[in-house]
Parts: sequence; structure tokens; C-alpha cells
Amino acid sequence: MLNEFSRTELLLGSDAMKKLEESSVAIFGIGGVGSYTVEAIARSGVGSIDIFDDDKVCLTNINRQLIATRETVGRHKVEVMRERILQINPSAKVTMHPVFYTAENADNIDYKKFSYIVDAIDTVSSKLILIEKAKEAEIPIISCMGAGNKLDPTKFEVADIFKTSVCPLARVMRTELRKRNIKSLKVVYSKEPPIKPMESEENSCKSGCVCPTETQGKCSARRQVPGSVSFVPSVAGLIIAGEVIKDLIK
Repeated sequence: MLNEFSRTELLLGSDAMKKLEESSVAIFGIGGVGSYTVEAIARSGVGSIDIFDDDKVCLTNINRQLIATRETVGRHKVEVMRERILQINPSAKVTMHPVFYTAENADNIDYKKFSYIVDAIDTVSSKLILIEKAKEAEIPIISCMGAGNKLDPTKFEVADIFKTSVCPLARVMRTELRKRNIKSLKVVYSKEPPIKPMESEENSCKSGCVCPTETQGKCSARRQVPGSVSFVPSVAGLIIAGEVIKDLIK
């Protein structure tokens, strides 16, 4: 009988669809990258999805985040994302975690229950903790490197972190992972050199922050707010989803 995933089944087959239905994927970070990863994973028929993000939708998210519209500004990202997943697949089990992932709460999660983990977090310290926890639990993880300050989505590649180049975030991550004796990590990164943002009083979040109240990681607290467009982080998110799905059905 035809269903919402019939066209996917034509390519992957019924056995693969069963695997996806029985899989559990955790996505950490529901922003410009992560929201598109979640969307593609949901549309691929993954049966259980955990979404982690403490942030609320901000007006400045509208240019690039799937869940950001005028109607959703001010709402928790995980709530909006859950609604969207269930509109796609009402049978999906969706668990929201409205938390800012840090060393303080990292041990509250049972990583072994996941089939795959996606790191779409912005903060280096949180990325490193998540990668360490995934490696300890022996759960596959894929990590997104820098997607801000870029204009060419065709420059994204999938590689091991220790084979990356150009990306400043990847360089920092390589150094920190070596310190932790982590010898491999699947990543999506860009070979496009970062573009310097053209910040002014009119477009500066530091002087005119519009983040919703109770937002922990306000833009105004950042050393520099990266520029972004609709067609770059979204592509990174979809590439990540593709890697997750292909790995799950192997």
C-alpha cells in the first residue's frame, strides 16, 4: 500500500525502510544546519528522533532556519521542530530536550539508546563533550564544521576530521581531538575560505539584539556573529542527513 515513504522505498527497498523505522537518531543543535538534518531524517522514515536545543526562534533566524517564520519567533525550537516532524510522520516518536548541552548535563543522557548522533552544535566545548560521549558509547556520530561566513554550498565535503583543510573550526577541532586521543571523526566541512562579515550599527546584534527573552546564548555575548545565508547551512544539514541514512541502512 502506498504511504508517505513509498518513493523512498523505491530506492532503498523494504528492508532498509524497516531499519530506518526501527532506528533512533539524536540531533544536537536545531539551527541552520540541524533543522534541515532533522527534516530530511523525518522525511526518510526514521522512527525515533531526539532533538536537543535550549534556544528559542529569533527574528534573525528567519533567513536560514527551517523552523523560523514570523509565526514561530519566540517559541522553543524543539517544540516547533517536533510539530513539524509529526506533521510529516505522525507515527514518529519525537523526544524534545530543551537544554543547552554542556559538561554539567552530559551525563544525564543515555547515548547507547541512539542508533546515530548528529553534532550540529555551535560551541566548541559542547561539540567536544558530545563527541567524547558518543565515542565512549560506541555510537556513530557525524559532526558539522563551520557553515557560517560562506556563500558557496558546492564546497562542502564529507571527510575524516584529520583529512580536512581550510576550515578554521576544523583546525581547532583537530587540535582538541588529538589532546583527547580521538583518532577519527566523520565530518561535513567546507573548503571555502571564510568571508569577513560586513558588520555595521544597523545590522549588529551587539548593539541591537532582538533575541527572545530568557535566551541563554544571546548574540550580543558573542565575540563575532557570523554572517549566513539560506543556501549554505541548509546544504550542510542535508548532506549530514544523507550520510546518516546511508550509514543506518548498511
